[in-house]
Amino acid sequence: MGVSEAAVVETEQSDVIFTSSAAAKVRELLNEESNPALKLRVFVTGGGCSGFQYGFTFDELQNEDDAVMQKNGVTLLIDPMSYQYLTGAEIDYQEGLEGAQFVIKNPNAQSTCGCGSSFSV
Repeated sequence: MGVSEAAVVETEQSDVIFTSSAAAKVRELLNEESNPALKLRVFVTGGGCSGFQYGFTFDELQNEDDAVMQKNGVTLLIDPMSYQYLTGAEIDYQEGLEGAQFVIKNPNAQSTCGCGSSFSV
């Protein structure tokens, strides 16, 4: 029979790092929303000053083909199209001089813009 589909999805999920800091911030934001069905969706769209840009949204719906990661009681969803651009990336939450923000450290990005929210491959 081979490897089950669930095992394959689990293996793929390890290709994206969802830090404890990011999960804690998402948990804090979700607690404010008072909707336990919400999950964090990370996606890549065309646009931005470098060609692609990252997006974050809360979503109640989990699609069959979404990559799913869980950390500290938070569910992270990534659609298949976005996942190919996020393989090997780290999703983090940082507080610094520029303020507090979610940050994606993506080894696939050939270049990024100054704000770090768009990239090219």
